[in-house]
Amino acid sequence: MIRTLAAFVLATATLAAADGITVYLYSEYIDPAIPAQFTTATGIAVRIDTYESQDDMLAKLQAGGTSAYDVVVASDVVVPAMIALKLLRPLDQKAVLNGANVDQRFRDPPYDRGNAYSWPYQWGTVGLMYRTDKVKGEISWGLLFDAARQPGPFVMMDEMRTTLAVAQLFRGGDVNTRQPDEIKKAGQLVLAAKGSAKCLGFDGGVGGMNKVLAGEAALAMVYNGDAVKNLPSDGSCAFAVPKEGSGLWVDVMTVSAQAPNPAGAHAFINYILDAKVGAQLSSFLRYASPNAAAKPLLMKVDLDNPAIYPPTAVMDTLKYQQDVGPAAPVYDEVWTAVKAQ
Repeated sequence: MIRTLAAFVLATATLAAADGITVYLYSEYIDPAIPAQFTTATGIAVRIDTYESQDDMLAKLQAGGTSAYDVVVASDVVVPAMIALKLLRPLDQKAVLNGANVDQRFRDPPYDRGNAYSWPYQWGTVGLMYRTDKVKGEISWGLLFDAARQPGPFVMMDEMRTTLAVAQLFRGGDVNTRQPDEIKKAGQLVLAAKGSAKCLGFDGGVGGMNKVLAGEAALAMVYNGDAVKNLPSDGSCAFAVPKEGSGLWVDVMTVSAQAPNPAGAHAFINYILDAKVGAQLSSFLRYASPNAAAKPLLMKVDLDNPAIYPPTAVMDTLKYQQDVGPAAPVYDEVWTAVKAQ
């Protein structure tokens, strides 16, 4: 029996190595050294494919892309829909033993009870990256949504739930509202901002960041890690979570429903959850790590950086986005109208 099991494990590992894996995630969202290290450690080749928004990722998977990818990194808010749409494969937890390294707060999350389909990759928030010569004083979402306060060219994020959520925060509303009138009011606020002569339109977080760095935009909605990693040392740009608060997100690793190489996919997820690899990933990306075992290995400058690990006062203003159930088509309808006009 032992010899048979050993032969099975060897055969599985050999097959995984022969096939390689494809990982689908946001652009610029992995230390490029990690895939090569994983290949050296396992013999499994890694191909990286990228997207710029969760909406694009979902559309591609729903159009038959589940057979093109092995590992899909997705935001927590879309996981329930991905499960309902049968886009994901349940995890074999015996193949992800490094899940034991994950901080308790990220285990058994409401979007995926028992981590049945996902393990966390990174976590963080969204805020404003801005030119310090253009933006002065208190940082507010009003710099986007109040025409009288717009300091110059700006970029909004091309993420439906994220952008509608911060519009709701500016209005003093619920980021997870299921009320059609409230969703429409948030959409109207975003549409009005889009119609401003100062609006440069929608872009991914990296695209908006690059426009600020290039001086094309005075400010942009960006993910905190992208900003922290790329802020110039001359102080010409800065990042802050607006006073009204923002979203708190957890990006997770999943296995695609029709993954060509599920064994390889599980091996990759397990590798990322290794303490040293987890620390390497967060040190490169400058996002917060969900890996408790990795924390002692992180740089003190990052652990002490409030833009990466927000203080309690800021954490109290951050809101998780939740699955909105039957209200999801209303969000889609409102966002489609905003993008079309």
